[in-house]
Amino acid sequence: MAAKDRFHAAVRIALEKEQWKITDDPLRLEVGGTKFEIDLGAEQLLAAERNLEKIAVEIKTFLSDSPLTDYHAALGQFLNYRLALEISDPTRILYLAVPVFTYEVFFKREFAQLSLERYQIKQIIYEPIKEVIVQWIP
Repeated sequence: MAAKDRFHAAVRIALEKEQWKITDDPLRLEVGGTKFEIDLGAEQLLAAERNLEKIAVEIKTFLSDSPLTDYHAALGQFLNYRLALEISDPTRILYLAVPVFTYEVFFKREFAQLSLERYQIKQIIYEPIKEVIVQWIP
């Protein structure tokens, strides 16, 4: 089993505060002979449409000395997880959860924005101390 991210519990609590039901912790997949563990699987009933929205969330802290190196690793992992989900659970939408301070310092940079757009990375921006979601970026 992979180690849980430092802010794993904070993101889980933040999702639950927004009425998400955590269905998997972690969300385990096996595709093409390869096993994957995405940090969280969650679902929420959309009352207006009476549909079930399902997400998967990969949580990252970006606490090393190089946010670019952390981003390279997170991006590769995210793209592989998204492919695995497209094959095994195509109704589930994958999000990359990043702390608000990393979003402000790194993810607002022009290169990061270009990369996020190019690779269509959906994000959840969270505040780890208050255990809340600050922003959803589809």
